[in-house]
Amino acid sequence: MNFSFYKIFSRFSVVFTFGFLVGIVAFVIAKGIFYFKPSMLALHYTTENVSMVPSIVTTLITVLFTILIASPIGILTAIYLVEYTDKSSKLVQVIRLAIEILSGIPSIIYGLFGMLFFGLLLKLGYSIYSGSFTLTIMVLPLIMRATEEALKSVHPSIREGSYALGAGKLRTIFVVVLPIAIPGILSGIILAVGRVVGETAALIFTLGTSTAMPTSLKSSSRTLALHMYMLSSEGLHVGEAYATGMLLLVMVLLINFVSSKLAKKLMEVK
Repeated sequence: MNFSFYKIFSRFSVVFTFGFLVGIVAFVIAKGIFYFKPSMLALHYTTENVSMVPSIVTTLITVLFTILIASPIGILTAIYLVEYTDKSSKLVQVIRLAIEILSGIPSIIYGLFGMLFFGLLLKLGYSIYSGSFTLTIMVLPLIMRATEEALKSVHPSIREGSYALGAGKLRTIFVVVLPIAIPGILSGIILAVGRVVGETAALIFTLGTSTAMPTSLKSSSRTLALHMYMLSSEGLHVGEAYATGMLLLVMVLLINFVSSKLAKKLMEVK
């Protein structure tokens, strides 16, 4: 009787979760597709066309720049914590505590820090530099924790076999362990990309809200999520905000699809 109850409840939870996801996607697409106009893909933004192209370009640049900085730092830190330290050492405990604290800080606090440190102290102002550096700090805990779990999931016998064949520690990590852990590491990077794409609060203080097409990393602009927020908050282009949300959702789904295909390819190569 109890088994049947849990089985029914589990299936209901799966259906509810999946249905909720499908409902959100369908609602956003249904609302946005009617307001989408070809003029919204104009090269430059005006109050008439409310173009998304500068925001799309800014989003791609910000994601790429942030991930290029955060991924090596997060992965190498996780390698150090898992492969080179004693799990019970005080240093490791302090680092893990710092990671937990970083992951729990509200994004608005990150934005305030980014504005004061990167924008004012380092004189980067409102720019892609300031926004990306701030987002790097935000997504580091995601990448580090995902990489840690991926490395821990590699069975110790695989490392021992590599050592037995004469490979050193460094070669074992980068030639044997990391290729096996790549799918887990990639999942952390995907989560980081999702957070960067959807972030608004931190970017208001660091990236700015300019509608201009970015010409360099020193330019101020706005990402798609920030563009959607500004349109909806102004109250003048709510329909266009729905269309922007639809494109943002499609972009996130596309990134997840491509990433999952890439992970499968990497597993086949391994």
